[in-house]
Parts: sequence; structure tokens; C-alpha cells
Amino acid sequence: MESAMIDAGVAAPLRHREAMKLAEAEFAQTVAQLRSLSPEDWDRPTVCELWDVRSMATHVLAMAEAQASFRQFAHDFRAASKRTGGKMIDAMTATQVHERASLTPEAIISRLVAVAPKAVKARRRTPAPMRWAVRMKQDPPFDAERWRFGYLVDTVFTRDTWMHRLDVSRATGHSMVLTADHDGHLIADVVAEWARRHGQPFDLTLTGPAGGRWRVGDGGERLELDALDFCWYVGSRQQGTGLLATEVPF
Repeated sequence: MESAMIDAGVAAPLRHREAMKLAEAEFAQTVAQLRSLSPEDWDRPTVCELWDVRSMATHVLAMAEAQASFRQFAHDFRAASKRTGGKMIDAMTATQVHERASLTPEAIISRLVAVAPKAVKARRRTPAPMRWAVRMKQDPPFDAERWRFGYLVDTVFTRDTWMHRLDVSRATGHSMVLTADHDGHLIADVVAEWARRHGQPFDLTLTGPAGGRWRVGDGGERLELDALDFCWYVGSRQQGTGLLATEVPF
């Protein structure tokens, strides 16, 4: 698959309708992954130092429940606000994981199956004026930015779930199920934002089922690597060099 980008600055973000289809598919892929884990897999450490696989799964569940219910989101935010120091998102996720610490793997999966359609439905029904007009402060390294609520609803929430599926895959040693239609679409959107953020010419080839090739301008940095490794770098799981040091929100 080759995606030639004439000008990274005009690459369009995901549209709301297609974003919701990707969100629905990502929840389904995550459920399938969790169902495939062995009892031992749930205790394995992840790249996120404070979380094992089970904690990561409870975070994914908690975020889905917060997306599905404003009351739950408000509760999580208030509880996180009582924690001192650090980033708000870290305080919120720590609260979410702590409050679900007693859940068994079976209960985590069961609750995620039940809430995922509700989360997508709530996100799909978010009014367009709210998606465009509401802007939210962010934690470092994006603290100079105010993101539209629609960017969270359409893009970041799904990227977060996807990245944690990659985290679990690498923590357990199980291959991540990838398709060009789903994962390739998500990764292409990450590439487009990465290109907008650094604004430099480049020639990028990503290998694997979800990869592709993108080129902007002439004489830029030439990169060839696995599509998942690319996301690992720009998603701040590992420090990259050159253009790979440009971070993209996940």
C-alpha cells in the first residue's frame, strides 16, 4: 500500500463517521485479544511501569465506561483531582485502576463487552458544535495545546485503546492481529498527524500488514521500519531520534 502525501499540512483528520467505525472495530479487537490471554498473561509487566496486563485492561475498561457515562467521567475527574502532584491523566488512570482492582479477568472482559457499544454510541452522538467548540487543556508534552473535544472523541480515545492492545501484545509475546483496513487506517492517520507536527520533508516506509509508504517533499529523512515500531516511537514508548522524536498523542 502506498500513500503519497503531496503536502502534510493539508492531510485531513478522520471524519466523525469513519472514526466511530474504527472505534467500534478497535473495541472488538481488544475484547478478542483479552479473551485469548492465558491466566499467566494477566500478571505480566508492561512497558508502563506501574501496570501489569490486568491493570492495563482495567484502564481500557474504565475509559470506555467514562466515555459511555458523563456521570462516570465526572466521578473519575473529581477523584483524580484529589490526588496531588503529577499529570491529571495519570491521576485519573490511577484512580480508575484502583477502583477496579478487585475485578477478575472474566469480569473485566464481561464489562468491556457490555459497555463498548454504549461508549461508541455516546461518542457518535456527541453534538458537532460541542466537538468543535469545546477545547481542553493538556498535560506535558502537549501542555501548550488546547485540543478540540472532537479530537479526543474521534481520534485519541481510539488510539489509546489501540496502543494498549500493542502494549499487551508486546508484554505477552503474542502477535498483534493487524489488518490494512483497520490498523492500516489508524496508522495512516498517525502518520498524517506526525507529518503535520514536524513539518519537514520525509520519505517513510512502514512494513507489515498495516504499513505503507508516504513521501512529502524532496531531500528529507528516509525512514524504513515496522509500522508497530513507528507507533512505539512516536507514541513515546521508546525515545526516537531525528523525525522519530516527534511525539503524537495516543
